[in-house]
Amino acid sequence: MAEKLEDLNLPANTVARIIKDSLPDHVSVGKDARAALSRAASVFVLFLTSQASQEAKRENRKTLLGKDVITALEELEFDDFISPLKSLLKDFKEAKSKKGAAIKGKKMQNGTEVDEDDEIMDEESGD
Repeated sequence: MAEKLEDLNLPANTVARIIKDSLPDHVSVGKDARAALSRAASVFVLFLTSQASQEAKRENRKTLLGKDVITALEELEFDDFISPLKSLLKDFKEAKSKKGAAIKGKKMQNGTEVDEDDEIMDEESGD
């Protein structure tokens, strides 16, 4: 667990980047407002994590899953977040399965991983 309360805050650079990307270019945000937004985001994440943890516990699991977070959002009535999160989870799972397929496309040759395309090129060059 965190040693200090400040350890639970989200990284300031990450929060600043999210704020910057969310606002028009001509809008600036004061240091105190950035700190307040950072703290509020941290509290929200902790609150949501706690609720999702309870859902996992109800199902006798120690690992939080995406569906636990979605259920927590539903229970906490953050309905506007559910659809975008489901979409992001779907994209994440698709990217993960593509990455898994790419890894399966690699073979071990003489103790070294070789991409199938590299192996074809080696065969064509006579190596």
